[in-house]
Amino acid sequence: MTEKNTITPGMTAAVVGFGLAGRAMVRYLSGRGARVLVSDARQESALAESERAVLSSCVAELECGRHSADFLSRADLLVLSPGVNPAHPAIAAVQRTGVEVIGELAIAAPLLRRPVIAITGTNGKTTVTELIGALLAATGRSVFVGGNLGTPIGSLLLDETDYDVVVLEVSSFQLELSGAFVPQVGVLLNITPDHLDRHGSLARYAAAKMRLLQGGPKRTEAVINGEDPQLITALPPQWHGSAVRFGTHPDAAASVDGERLWIADAGGGTVYDLSGAALNTVSGRLNSAAALLAVKRFEIDPTLAQQVLVSFQVGAHRMQVVDDIDGIRFINDSKATNTGAVSSGLSQAGGRVVLIAGGKDKGDDYRLLRETVRERVTNLVLIGEAAPQLAAALGDLVPVHYAASMDDAVSRAAELASPGDTVLLSPACASFDMFDNYQQRGDCFVAAVRRRRQADQRQAVAS
Repeated sequence: MTEKNTITPGMTAAVVGFGLAGRAMVRYLSGRGARVLVSDARQESALAESERAVLSSCVAELECGRHSADFLSRADLLVLSPGVNPAHPAIAAVQRTGVEVIGELAIAAPLLRRPVIAITGTNGKTTVTELIGALLAATGRSVFVGGNLGTPIGSLLLDETDYDVVVLEVSSFQLELSGAFVPQVGVLLNITPDHLDRHGSLARYAAAKMRLLQGGPKRTEAVINGEDPQLITALPPQWHGSAVRFGTHPDAAASVDGERLWIADAGGGTVYDLSGAALNTVSGRLNSAAALLAVKRFEIDPTLAQQVLVSFQVGAHRMQVVDDIDGIRFINDSKATNTGAVSSGLSQAGGRVVLIAGGKDKGDDYRLLRETVRERVTNLVLIGEAAPQLAAALGDLVPVHYAASMDDAVSRAAELASPGDTVLLSPACASFDMFDNYQQRGDCFVAAVRRRRQADQRQAVAS
């Protein structure tokens, strides 16, 4: 990877936030010869041994338990981890003195010499990113797949592999401070309310997403959901005639028709069949259409692409069917951290649903769930800090029950469900009030369901 950026030996760079992305960035900056400061909101006693090892080898000074202007003002440059709000008073104060504040995408922008496909949207980002990676990898290309989905951008900068293509999932948090980052292909899947506790309004959240297209039509090929009203409203005027669209309309460049996808091409079009595939859901078909358009320039053989679509498996915590116990289906949709994702999950679940929801509030308007809840949910089991807000928004529609833990929630939901029903964990909230992340929340749900299965088996043996 060719290196040419603003990081120079001897400069002082402060990394704010020492999570996965922050640690990778610390290692990169240190390797470039920068004097690295780290500011993390956690207490030092909470740091793991692996984190302490990075600090010991790469960091000159450490601040824990807060972000202070006094500490950060010692740096020539602030590099914010995605989870750190640029509006934090200490960061804003330092920025007013003229210190540049950027994110990991801004650091990476001048280093990316290979084609970059970047994917954003409220829901579906991870699936589409992984599917694009799988389609490209099937051709024998060397592909980096990362960003917001787990492998941080800093790891790409540390990696000496000469990748053919870079595929990045990017969040609104990352795009806020993306600097001169301009992908060759930018995929915008959808926009529904999310992270309003940070962005302040849906309009500002949408504007952050639109930074994906800041390079303009001459530098970025835009692939967009042509039927998403919030996305179309936020789309800058210069893109209305140039963006490539997917959806259910027959005139779309990628059109969904039942279980089949039609991709327009010079020869008229190519049809893909998703029957029997894990992607054969309402959202899965749209995600597949977006992915196929994103890789169109790479001229992947249709037969090979069809094989990838049929064999692709959606990752854990996204409408993951865990078990069927006594005719009750248990589904883990822990990644559904906003109302749009919950509505989609309820629609895909079909039939009668006992919904487990709640967690740490992100400023979403839970009243947006009223229509879907009224149609599909028989009982609502609530967990976490946002339980009162969810009850206030939905409690007049269905019976509400409260649970103190995931085990309690699964037990209550199973008792409320009847054969043929689905118990769905689809929280509409972040996980950080009770869990480390949405993965741990989903794992706890899966473990609780499995314990219930084991209890049923023991009871059957005893009888």
